[in-house]
Amino acid sequence: MGSVIGGALARAGKDVTLIDVSRETVEAIRSRGLIIQSKDGRQQVVRVPVTDEPATVGPVELIVVFVKCYQTESAIRNAAPMIRPTTTILTLQNGWGNAARIGQIIGPDKLLVGVSYHSATVLGPGHVLHAGEGATFIGEPDGTFSDRLAATADLLSAAGIAVTPTASVLEEIWSKLALNASTLPTSAAIRVTAERLLRTNEMQRLMRAILEEVVAVAQAQGISLDLHERWETITGLLRKLAPDTKGSMLQDVERRRRTEIDVINGAVVEAGRRLQLPTPYNDAMCGLIKALESSFEE
Repeated sequence: MGSVIGGALARAGKDVTLIDVSRETVEAIRSRGLIIQSKDGRQQVVRVPVTDEPATVGPVELIVVFVKCYQTESAIRNAAPMIRPTTTILTLQNGWGNAARIGQIIGPDKLLVGVSYHSATVLGPGHVLHAGEGATFIGEPDGTFSDRLAATADLLSAAGIAVTPTASVLEEIWSKLALNASTLPTSAAIRVTAERLLRTNEMQRLMRAILEEVVAVAQAQGISLDLHERWETITGLLRKLAPDTKGSMLQDVERRRRTEIDVINGAVVEAGRRLQLPTPYNDAMCGLIKALESSFEE
């Protein structure tokens, strides 16, 4: 997703630099450009600066964070030379808890939060499939509207990523969390691409049971989620995905990498314990994915 957003900004003529820890990815983009492939197979090569050394970029107006949850703290600390008093940091990462980690390091005054329903799959170093398009919501953590919120939304929208600034950003984050909790670990656990999740009644029942727990936990925190709306939206999104779309967790499992289960289903389990609400289905998904992760070390 960093490639999709960064590539869109570069195509729109914005001064943007991609940052990645993978030397192979950096060299691939430098040598032949960033390849963004659409659902119909068309490829676009975008020439965009890229580096694995944030200190070489210099101070910036906006940082968009897409790293894995367990890389958040190190990424923000490494980005310190890019941050000035007026820098805005926008997290569009999966899960719940990334904003708190970022805010503890740079202060909440620089932070915007949000979610995006665009989806992307890594096909190779510097080569991504833009598998699905959808809405993107961003907001101030306290729900207020600000000039920087409006400016950030306008910037991304002008680059072709339609963004809605909202005072209900926490609801939007939990809405996306409901999608991810229902689809990412289920897909990864049985190693099927996202659009195949709806093929059996058994999987649909499991996904809905996971979703019911997420909705109950959200509502107990005063976050308004509607079970019927979420289920219809999730199934509708799955039906629109390109064939062979791989969610981020399935991509991690196939590459034998650590997943983001802790900030997705794990966040639901943690909130459920705090609120004394049972979350057995989300707990089971955490157990399954953790067991998969442990096998990577063998």
